Amino acid sequence: MEQPEDDSGSVRALLRIKMKILLVEDEQRIADFVCSGLAARGFSVKHCDNGDAGLDEASKGSFDAVVLDIMLPGRDGLSILQALRAGGDATPVILLTARNELDDRIKGLELGADDYIAKPFYVEELAARIQALVRRATGDRVSTLHVGNLVLDRITREVSCRNQVIELTSREFALLEYLMRSPDAVFTRGQILEHVWGYDFDPTTNVVDVSIKRLRAKIASLEGLDAESPIESVRGAGYRFRRVP
Repeated sequence: MEQPEDDSGSVRALLRIKMKILLVEDEQRIADFVCSGLAARGFSVKHCDNGDAGLDEASKGSFDAVVLDIMLPGRDGLSILQALRAGGDATPVILLTARNELDDRIKGLELGADDYIAKPFYVEELAARIQALVRRATGDRVSTLHVGNLVLDRITREVSCRNQVIELTSREFALLEYLMRSPDAVFTRGQILEHVWGYDFDPTTNVVDVSIKRLRAKIASLEGLDAESPIESVRGAGYRFRRVP
C-alpha cells in the first residue's frame, strides 16, 4: 500500500513555485555553497554580501525566508533582524552563527529569530530548516513522519511499523525525529548533540553513538523493515537515516 509522503511533502508545492530565499552572507565561499545547494533543491535565492544591502532587500517583503549571517560588513545581522521585527516584518529568519557564538544565538532568538544553524553546516540541513519554518508559518505542519514503512507520530509520540509499536525514551524519540525529518541527509555527531541534547552538551561524550546503538536495536525488533538498519553510519562524517523503498 502506498505510504503518505514524509513531513516535507506538504512544502513541495511551494518549492515548485520557486520559494524565494534571501541570503545575507559576506563570505563568498559559503554564499556560493548555499546558493548552489538551495537552487538545486528548487529554491530561488537572492544573495547580498553586506548588511546594508541585506536590510534593503529584506525590507521589500518579497521573500519567504531570510538566511542571515550575524557578522557582516555594514549593519550586522542582529541589527538587521531587530529592524525587521521593529517594522512588523514576520518573515522567518534563520541566523548563521559560528559554533562558539552562544551569546549572539541567545540574543538573536530574543530579538525574534526563528532558528539558527552553526557553521560549518550541511546545505541539506539548512534546506530542511527552511522547510520547517515554512510549515510553521503556513500552519501546515503535519503530525506524522513516514519514511518507508516506519511511522513516527509526533502527537502520540509512538513509532510503529505495520501496527507494531516500539517504546522509546524521550531522548531516543527526539533523536529519531531529528534524523527522519531529513532522510538521506548526513548529520555530524556535533550537530546531533546540539539539536537533540542542547548546544552546551559535552562534545567529547560518546552518548550519540550509544543512543544510536540502542535505537537501532529497538527498530530492528520491528518486522517488515529491511534487514539492514535504516540508520547508517557514514565513515568520517556521522549518521543518516536511509530513505528506504
